[in-house]
Amino acid sequence: MGRVTATEVKGIITTTLEDTAVDVYIVSANVYVTARLGSSSLIDAVLKEIERWMTAHMIASTKTRQEIEAKAGSAEIKYSDTYAMGLNSTNFGQMCISLDTTGLLAQEGKKKISMQVLTSLDDD
Repeated sequence: MGRVTATEVKGIITTTLEDTAVDVYIVSANVYVTARLGSSSLIDAVLKEIERWMTAHMIASTKTRQEIEAKAGSAEIKYSDTYAMGLNSTNFGQMCISLDTTGLLAQEGKKKISMQVLTSLDDD
């Protein structure tokens, strides 16, 4: 299945999801982490931690959004998905980026550019 368990994931994210529902996210996180980082130089313990935080990121991005503020009077809740896009949209995704010492996850969603240097403007 994956490198982590639902109990390990629930150790970093508060969610009402049943373990079987968390397991679905673990499978997705495992596929993603294995595809992006499986052939990297990262040791298994680091891949496991990234997978745990990636699972929490996926849950926080869909089913259990992160609350940053809640009020009782006139019932207002503000969510934390205002950081940025992709992995930067949750603190769990940001932890994935921090744990990935290869820098591959930090490059997610960024476009590659190339530049050419002109050595002369003459038509010769």
